[in-house]
Amino acid sequence: MPPGTSKSICVFCGSRDGNDPAFRSAASELGHALAGENYRLVYGAGDVGLMGAVARAAMKAGGDTFGVIPEHLMRREIGKRDLGALVVTETMHERKKVMFMNADAIVTLPGGLGSLDELFEILTWRQLGLHRKPIYLLNTKGYWTPLITLLMSLVENGFAEVSVLEFFDTYGTVPELMAALRADL
Repeated sequence: MPPGTSKSICVFCGSRDGNDPAFRSAASELGHALAGENYRLVYGAGDVGLMGAVARAAMKAGGDTFGVIPEHLMRREIGKRDLGALVVTETMHERKKVMFMNADAIVTLPGGLGSLDELFEILTWRQLGLHRKPIYLLNTKGYWTPLITLLMSLVENGFAEVSVLEFFDTYGTVPELMAALRADL
């Protein structure tokens, strides 16, 4: 990690922009804010969708970036080669592990199945006692509200302990999220 970089924040997010411009705007705002706080961005190394937006904003603001991408996604996600560091993995599972191991906290923005896979693996590792890193959901325009309802249903129906709901914190805006990062790290 370069001098002056304090902590690393892993950001899981979509390789698409989604239908609401607010998603891309929040991703760019987050990238800029992370750089402003000297947090290193750890992310999926794509230059498309919200991934590309968060990385470009962090880089434009002078932030450090660490990208991790499987070889088979280099073309599809347009692997960003001008990052501070780029790791090319063989598998998706290895990608998640490298991202996680190089981060002090995890933030999940809106995204699709890949983002859900990443988030659920991190939550499962937490449930199994494999880590205690802070996990945050950026709930832009209420995107994660249905997921939170589903997790509450898991608890209500006896498939998870109520503590699962305490594994993550949810914030509606980037400034709220950044305040939590500053307080927790």
